[in-house]
Amino acid sequence: MPPSASPPTTFGQLPPSRWPGERLGLPDEGPLSVGRAGRRMLGLLIDYALAMALAFAVFRYTFLNYNGFVVTGTYVLLQVLFIPTIGGSIGHRLVGLRVIPLAGGWVGPWRPIVRSVLLGLAFPALVWDSDQRGFHDKVAGTVLVRG
Repeated sequence: MPPSASPPTTFGQLPPSRWPGERLGLPDEGPLSVGRAGRRMLGLLIDYALAMALAFAVFRYTFLNYNGFVVTGTYVLLQVLFIPTIGGSIGHRLVGLRVIPLAGGWVGPWRPIVRSVLLGLAFPALVWDSDQRGFHDKVAGTVLVRG
């Protein structure tokens, strides 16, 4: 068999997916399809607004005087609390998304912690693969799906 016809051996040699989630065995549309960018961003805005509101209320911050680390910490805490209990953050659930583990079953306590701490660092969410999974989801073994 010539080298160009050999089966892929590394991730970089895999052919492009036809839709996000194809390689994960997820459908192109409908329930359990990978959550697309618009829903993700809207969910993120909702979650960050809730984190800001909570941090502002607890620490008596204003828009002119607040600590971004406290707001980000509040955001991470809300993610860690709600992903294992309601299947996603409040923003995720309001826009019709949920976080599931690739292995199936319950997401458990450690996946939301790893996922959320990495997400709090911001840059993992900016690095996506062809399945539209950020680095934080890849490390945690999770995927954000519709449903």
